[in-house]
Amino acid sequence: MNAFVILGAIGPWELIVLVFAIILLFGGKKIPELMKGIGQGIQEFKKASNPNATEEKEKESEKPKTDETK
Repeated sequence: MNAFVILGAIGPWELIVLVFAIILLFGGKKIPELMKGIGQGIQEFKKASNPNATEEKEKESEKPKTDETK
C-alpha cells in the first residue's frame, strides 16, 4: 500500500525531470541499447519462469506437418 502512495505522488514535472536526468547520465545514443538489453532480459525471464511452454513448443516443432487443405 505504501508503494502505491509513493508512486501516486509522481506528477508530470517529476517525470520530465527524471527523463532529463536519464538522458544526461546515459546519453541519447545509449538509451536504445539499454532498452534492448532490458527487453532481452525480460524474454529470458519469461522463458525461465515457464519451462513447460518451451517444452511444448519443441514437441510441436518435432511433429510432422500434415496437409489440412483437403
